[in-house]
Order: sequence, then structure tokens, then C-alpha cells
Amino acid sequence: MVIKSALNEEQLDELRAEIAACRICRDAPLRGIEDRLPHEPRPVAVLSSRARVLIAGQAPGLRVHESGLPFDDASGDRLRQWLEVDRPTFYDRDRFAIVPMGFCFPGYDAAGSDLPPRRECAPVWRDRVLSAMPQIELVLAVGGYAQTWHMGAFRRENMTETVRAWRDSLGAPGKPLILPLPHPSWRNTGWIKRHPWFEEELLPELRRRIKMLAF
Repeated sequence: MVIKSALNEEQLDELRAEIAACRICRDAPLRGIEDRLPHEPRPVAVLSSRARVLIAGQAPGLRVHESGLPFDDASGDRLRQWLEVDRPTFYDRDRFAIVPMGFCFPGYDAAGSDLPPRRECAPVWRDRVLSAMPQIELVLAVGGYAQTWHMGAFRRENMTETVRAWRDSLGAPGKPLILPLPHPSWRNTGWIKRHPWFEEELLPELRRRIKMLAF
């Protein structure tokens, strides 16, 4: 078996620069030029040669697009509450890698909601980025898009059932382990209230794993 080595910081900087320069969703959209990203891309991802926890989210929102910081919004505040970490710890790339399914803010739909992650992004970048960080031991699959990509046979018929079965994926052999989470959007407050097992059972285990791997 070949054991991959994490890229050194110089190599990771080169990969970061490639990601920052990516314009595929604007210059070569999969669905044709009429479906191009309607604004200038600003890829947002945090790659790490040391972090053992990867946060795999969906795509940046407008505020993150403007600041360049992942989860720099109300959703991030809730996610940090779930993890029981403060902002400096969360943004310490020696502790957490943060790689969404789509690196750029995808824009809004007709109802004013964020569009799904761009389809061009993950097929081009995801395997390469994950291969560059073989030290990752735990992937937090935040939301349905990340769960579809990362969880394979452990993904259930919908997000609720996938998260409900968190013990199955977390107990699977091999690395990295996968822990599914709902998106921390405040729109999911009702979901959390309807599923008390999330706060009573899953969050304590999440926090235990974070203390073990990120501190």
C-alpha cells in the first residue's frame, strides 16, 4: 500500500494560488455561457498540511464572498457553537481545513435563496485537494451536497436520515471518518427542535472528537 504524504507549505501555496485563479464557472460553465457565474469568482477554501479535521460545506454565501472568510456569517456562528470553538481557533488552519463543495458564491435563485454549489467545481478540484491533505482524520459533511459526495453507501434517502444514522459512518473502518451534519443555517432551527437527538446525542460526540483532534 502506498502511503501519501501531505504537501509541504510551499506546495500547498501553489495549489492555493491555482484555486484562487480558477474561473471555470465563469469562463467555461458546464451548461453553456448563458449559465456562467453572474459575478467575478472569489474562491474560498482553507487548505492545511496539519489539520486533522476537514469541514466540508456547501458554497460561500454573499457575506463570505465579500470577506473571503469561510463561515463568516450567522451560519458560522452556529457551527462554532456546535464545535465549541471560538473564531481564532476555527480559523487556525493548523486545526481545521475548510473546503466547500463549491468554492465560489453561486448567486441567488428567483426566490432570493442561495443557489446550489456550482457543478464545475467539485469534479475539477475536490479529489486533488483531498489528496493533498492525507492527514485528515475526520470529515464533517455539512449539508446534503457534501454528504452526497463524501458518504457513499452511508448516505440515506435524505439529509435527516443520513444525519440520524451518524453512528454508522462514524464507526466505519478506515480513515477519514465521516460525520454528517445539517447545515447550520438559522433556517434549520425548526429542524433542530424537531430532532432533539441531534443536540442530545450527536453534538456531545462531535465536541468530543473535536477536542481530541483539534487541540
